[in-house]
Amino acid sequence: MAHELYTRTNQKLFFAGLALNAWQQAEEGRMMNAQALVQAEREAALFHLYGALLGLCHEIAGYYRLAQAAAPRAELLLAPSVLESAPSPELAELVELAQQPSTWLAQLLTAYAALFQPPQAPKTAKVDPTLPLIQSVSLVDEPPALARQELEDWRQQLKSLALRFRESLSEC
Repeated sequence: MAHELYTRTNQKLFFAGLALNAWQQAEEGRMMNAQALVQAEREAALFHLYGALLGLCHEIAGYYRLAQAAAPRAELLLAPSVLESAPSPELAELVELAQQPSTWLAQLLTAYAALFQPPQAPKTAKVDPTLPLIQSVSLVDEPPALARQELEDWRQQLKSLALRFRESLSEC
């Protein structure tokens, strides 16, 4: 494998595609552990999408020879302070996308960060001491899990962004 920065981004985008395909097969299959497989592939796709984002950040940082070029997390490169110290149009676009909560990039970063949070029970105050200690729990109140199509859209967005950035980063 070549040791160019873009190879890691391409590899992670490819792996995310494989995870999304396996996710689709798990949804279509009638296996007993299909729900667990779907969750595993959802997390794998999210992991690889974040890795592709980090790879793209490394490409940009490497091209502009930023001091933070070896940052281990994308958030460290998507900080406004990095942009102030070394302005670049590609990094500016990524920082802007990351700071607006409604964009696909901010949602990707939020979803990736959520992977590392422990499950939390809903907080309810027990008012009446005569109520039973054991209560039934409903999973309806949980936020809906990320859809496969949404992650596929994020992958396509990231892929097109990488291709567009590479055109401007090339030294022709």
